[in-house]
Order: sequence, then C-alpha cells, then structure tokens
Amino acid sequence: MMGTSRQRDLPRRQVEGPRSDWSEAEARIIYDLPFPDLLLRAQTVHRQVFNANEIETATLLSIKTGGCAEDCGYCSQSAKWKTGVKAAKLMQVDEVLADARRARDAGATRFCMGAAWRSPKDRDMKAICAMIQGVKKLGMESCVTLGMLNPKQVQQLAEVGLDYCNHNIDTSRDYYPEIVTTRSFDDRLETLANVRTQGIKLCCGGIVGMGESVDDRISMLVTLARLDQHPESVPLNMLTPIAGTPVMERAEPADPIAFVRLVALARILMPHSVVRLSAGRESLSDEAQALCFLAGANSIFTGDLLLTAGNPSRDRDAALLGRLGMRVAELP
Repeated sequence: MMGTSRQRDLPRRQVEGPRSDWSEAEARIIYDLPFPDLLLRAQTVHRQVFNANEIETATLLSIKTGGCAEDCGYCSQSAKWKTGVKAAKLMQVDEVLADARRARDAGATRFCMGAAWRSPKDRDMKAICAMIQGVKKLGMESCVTLGMLNPKQVQQLAEVGLDYCNHNIDTSRDYYPEIVTTRSFDDRLETLANVRTQGIKLCCGGIVGMGESVDDRISMLVTLARLDQHPESVPLNMLTPIAGTPVMERAEPADPIAFVRLVALARILMPHSVVRLSAGRESLSDEAQALCFLAGANSIFTGDLLLTAGNPSRDRDAALLGRLGMRVAELP
C-alpha cells in the first residue's frame, strides 16, 4: 500500500513513567499554550518514545452492522434512528479473514473488527474467537470493538490471544448523558477495567464535534490519562454527521487547529500511547493531517470505509506520507 518500513533509524529513549495524576486545570493550561510552544512540547515528548517519521496503519471492518439497541446519538447503526443502515447478521469467519488478508496485503499491520450491538451474546463468542485466531495467523495484530464485555467474555478473548480491545468513552462524564442514555459513563469504565484484568491492551478515545465544549474534550482526555495504566491506543474521532441521528442537529465541525491542539494534549498527557487519527479524517486537509503528525499522532485507519463512514483512499494516504517523507511502521 504505502511501502514497507525500514529499520528504525532513531532509537527510542527511556523516559519517566507516565503520570496518572493529571488535573483538568493543568491540562487546560497546556492546551492553551501558544501554538508553536504546544507543538514543540508535544513533538519533544513524542520523539522521546516513538520514531516521529513512522505511522502505524490499521484497517477496520464492520463484522456485524446495524440494529444496535443502544441510543448513541451520533451512531448510524442504532436501531432507534432512521439512518438507512440496515441490520445485518454477524459475518462468516471466512469472509472476515478474506478481508483481513486483503488489508494485510495492502500494508495494514492491525485488523480491527467492530460489531454493532450492546454486548455480544454467548453464542457469538465462538465465531469471534475464531476470527481473532485467524487474524493473528495472518501475522497481524487483532483488535475488536464489541460493546460491553463481562469478565467471562474477556477471559475468552484473552485465551485466544486478542491484542487490543476498543471501547471508547466518547466524551466527558458531564456531557455523556447528552449523547447516550442506554448505558452510563461508569458502564464504559467497567468494561475497560474488565479488559485490563486479563492483560489485553486497550484502545480507547472519543469523538469531537458533537456540541461539546473544549472543557469536555479536555476532561475526556484527562479521564483516560488518570487511569492507572493509560490506553495503549487513543483514537481521536471527528464526528461524521449522519442524517437521522440526534447529534446531527447540534453537530459543529471541529476546527482543525483546535483538533491539532487536542492531539498534542493527548500526546503530552499519555506519552507512551499510540494516538490515532480515526473517523472524520476525510474532512482534514493534507496540511491539517501533517500538523496532527507533528503534534504526535502516529496512527491512521486505512481503507475506503470505517464501519459505515467514508475514509481517505489508500492512494491518498500513500501520496501524503510520501510528500512528508514518512513511512509505515512495521510490527515490532
């Protein structure tokens, strides 16, 4: 897809352990720094842990689309909203692995599988586990987003070697009831805790552009940065407004400079986490994406579709990384 990575030519340096005692006041001061100072600080932190010229690539597939019982106000797959997305059954294992193989051959190093439901049923776990095992046999990292997970389900996922579990907190605790009412913010945190008990890596971030304030965005990141162990991946999504969803009525396009500031803050608060540009990247110019990379973002989703939303083409990504002199990271 975008070429292969060469051997890392900038060794990672050891830094002090990440903090878990950030306050929202501290984070706001950092966020409000003059833009050049903020980017310099973020880039300095980034280079202490990562190769600043490498970008991790992942591909996301919807393995079960539509018909979700949750009422997430931004989601086209909720059964409560009339968005035109039809409910479908869980995909067959061989279909999923065929997609994973194509993603690997196109250069992706991680394959993420998303299912639109409140939580998986026990009868679904066998197929999901088979998908995870198949992805790993292809030499890729595996990731799933399955809604709420109980301890038994997490144990099953750990036994087949799941690498990452995605479960976003979406927004701040205060703003969360404006977005979702069918489960609480603490329900989200409980699933994160269940995943951690089995040693599975966390992929957890949120969405901007849903009518929330800057303070809500900062609070969301501080919540993650105050976990005893920071998420290994932090996806930052810009809302893709979907007709028929309640959030569509109050959606406000994220200002690119404000989004870059958020990326920089995530990098500073969680220096060892991979920060991923996720949904909504189509709306960012090449220049805005370059600023995000400078601010510490070091992962993107590749492929034309993210669940039900559009995404930049692989050719566009390849051209951008080529212009920037950056390269795709290989698995360690």
